[in-house]
This record gives sequence, C-alpha cells and structure tokens, in this order.
Amino acid sequence: MNTTTAATEAKVTVATIRTWCRIGAVAATKTAGKWVIDSVSLARRIAIGARRTRKTQPFILTADHCITLGGRRWQKNGMDRVYLNDWLDFADGIDIDRYGTGNVAGFSIDGDGVANGRAGHVINAIDKVYFDATDGRLYFKHNGADHIEMRYLNGVRGHINLIRRVSRGIRTAAAAL
Repeated sequence: MNTTTAATEAKVTVATIRTWCRIGAVAATKTAGKWVIDSVSLARRIAIGARRTRKTQPFILTADHCITLGGRRWQKNGMDRVYLNDWLDFADGIDIDRYGTGNVAGFSIDGDGVANGRAGHVINAIDKVYFDATDGRLYFKHNGADHIEMRYLNGVRGHINLIRRVSRGIRTAAAAL
C-alpha cells in the first residue's frame, strides 16, 4: 500500500509513515521514488501503538530524537545542533513525488493537487532546519516559509504555513518513535 493509504489506516500523518519506513519501524520498499508498505507489518506497528499508554507529560523533542529521524549532529565553539536536511519529508500534509531524475512528478497539499512547477516555491522556502541541543528548540532559516501562497489545480488559492507544518511533522514523527 502507499503512504497515504497507510497514514489513513494508522491514523497518523504521511510524514510519520515515511519516517517509519525510513527507520524500519514498518517493512517497506521504495519503488520509483515511492514507498510501498507491507500491510502485515503496518498492522503490527499499529497494534504496538495501541498497546502504549498515553503519557501524561507533554512530549519533549531531544537531539537524540532528531538524530534517529536522520539528523546530522554538528558541534563547534559551544554550539550543539542537529541539522535535519530532509525537512521536506516531515512537512505535514505536503507530498512531493519525484522521478528517478529528481524532477517533480506530483505535488499535493492535504491531498489537493498543485502544479508541479509550484513545488519549487515550497522546496526553496526553507534553507535549513536544525534542533539546538543547548536550548531544546527547533530553528528554521527561511525566506517567508511562514506564509506561502499556493494556487491549487482546481483554481482555488490558499496559504500555507510551511514552518508550522514541518515543525508539527518533526514532533509527530519523533513522538511516534
């Protein structure tokens, strides 16, 4: 099954499903740039999540979470950061599929199609995402990623807050570990 179907079945975001695939929490293979998830493995992962009890304390993101999600640690001159170079994989509700060449094959936001050419606005809106281990916060170096105007294929215009979507996706994926 694909990531969208798996996310619906597991009642999590597509970004969480991608993270599960990437870290091996579910059995999946990447074919033509898209994840194909084993349904039995997904059912087992859903059952594990159902057995967990809810924590009463709020989730606190740590450097270890970010490293497990694929981040790279950088330490120098008293700075301790974990850079998340694949930040677009965590963008909640944003799905960009690519051809083998790297060109955009499909682009959607919350399931609504957007012209592939507009994907560049999203891809280039954020330069860097990193977790600062000294103060425990996520930081974004961006060019207006807090307010991007999109025109959907159905003609409707809308605005997205990319920073909020990425931040929510990172926290959701880390909490699911």
